[in-house]
Amino acid sequence: MKKKNSVFIATSLDGFIADKNGGIDWLDTIPEINTVDSGYAEFTSKIDAMVMGRATFETVCGFDMDWPYEKPVFVASTKLDRIPEAYAGKAFLLKGTLVEMLEEIYRQGYSQLYIDGGRLIQSFLKEDLIDEMVITIIPVLLGSGAPLFGEVSEMLRFECKKSVRYVDAIVQNHFVRKRDV
Repeated sequence: MKKKNSVFIATSLDGFIADKNGGIDWLDTIPEINTVDSGYAEFTSKIDAMVMGRATFETVCGFDMDWPYEKPVFVASTKLDRIPEAYAGKAFLLKGTLVEMLEEIYRQGYSQLYIDGGRLIQSFLKEDLIDEMVITIIPVLLGSGAPLFGEVSEMLRFECKKSVRYVDAIVQNHFVRKRDV
């Protein structure tokens, strides 16, 4: 079973995934993007589970919509004691180190993982546990907020496999981790 940890996320031009108040309304500054296929369905067809940070999980739970995920969602949290009843059987709580959490997910038969949530992605990168990233850049400057990237232990090299422009405004880059063999 080949294991792969992937990211699919949008950032502002200055690298933020949420504004200074945690808001993501800026993602809708170019509403035309919602009328085209930007690869999300294809991306999620290749994963078998999602690993989400607590803050992202709580944000999704606050949306006025039905649960948007068909695949299992594992919520990495040191603060939650349990998953709310409304999401039982859809989301599963994980605790421990990243390696311990991944081992638990692998034991359950999942190996193609979608990693979501700013702090969780930063933690995975710091431990060099991200294999690919699809980053969609929305051309707005937020000036501050939640950054996608944080400190890493050493330089991590990625190779850009593909860049696509959508609705003449948005650029999506697909990066693959370049590892020394």
